[in-house]
Amino acid sequence: MAEHFSGLDPKLLEILVAPGTHAPLRYDAQAQELIDDKAGLAYPIRDGIPIMLADEARSLEQETGK
Repeated sequence: MAEHFSGLDPKLLEILVAPGTHAPLRYDAQAQELIDDKAGLAYPIRDGIPIMLADEARSLEQETGK
């Protein structure tokens, strides 16, 4: 189910959920982010560590123009 990638342990992705919605997260390898599609937020991954703080999340609405 989880794809193998460098910098983030696939087992970690299996157990992490979005902080606000508790929804599963999607990994964006190119952007180095974990995506919460339900809330429309992207959480950064820095040095292989997901930063799961609301203050650090980027709104996906900014890129779609909503």
